[in-house]
Amino acid sequence: MSDPQKSSPAPLEPADATTPDTVREGVVIALRPIGSPTSIGLYGLGAASWTLAGLQLGWIPAGQGKSVALVLMGFAFIAQLLASVFAFIGRDGTVGTAMGVLSLTWLVIGLVLHSSPPGTTSDALGMFLLFSGTAMVLVGITASTNKLVVASVFGLAAIRFIVAGGYELSGSTGWERLSGALGVALVLLALYTAFGAGLEDALGRTVLPLGRHGEGEVAMQGGLLDQVSRVTTEPGVRTKL
Repeated sequence: MSDPQKSSPAPLEPADATTPDTVREGVVIALRPIGSPTSIGLYGLGAASWTLAGLQLGWIPAGQGKSVALVLMGFAFIAQLLASVFAFIGRDGTVGTAMGVLSLTWLVIGLVLHSSPPGTTSDALGMFLLFSGTAMVLVGITASTNKLVVASVFGLAAIRFIVAGGYELSGSTGWERLSGALGVALVLLALYTAFGAGLEDALGRTVLPLGRHGEGEVAMQGGLLDQVSRVTTEPGVRTKL
């Protein structure tokens, strides 16, 4: 009796490309070419600080508090809200958070000023300003990891809010005058930083020192590959936040 014929195994058929086990996903990360929103945000901060400082230092009569409120809501709030949105789009979460906190703080101050009798204080506003100032301290610490001058702006804004909160809670003229003086200093620092950031955006290089280091220095001096090397781990790209 002859041996049965041994058959070779049939060749494997190529797997269906539509099956879940063989699907290969391609991910495309699109980076939007946008201008830096830092300048417009800081100009908004400067305008709000200058106008409110004028009210606190007596340069603007107390009866014009509603006009000051309109400046805060009509310019500073909108300018910094736009800066916050575009900072997040530009992958700068720290500046986006700071500008968001600042814009909403000016909105709250403006609403309270507009709805309150001239020269009065508000405990609710005072409590809110203490919180807002604390939030800005934390954002300033985060910003100091790559941009020292921007971090200084956020830190001074934090101190100014905390002092203003002390005035709202105590009604002390000394707290009010100190808050106004800090506001004037904040205007000067914000204008310097806004101008420096604007020159960087226009010329593509640092003209006025902004204390960049670490990732902040890479953003100005590194090549494109250096700047996007960590994009896959950023919010909006990674799967879990």
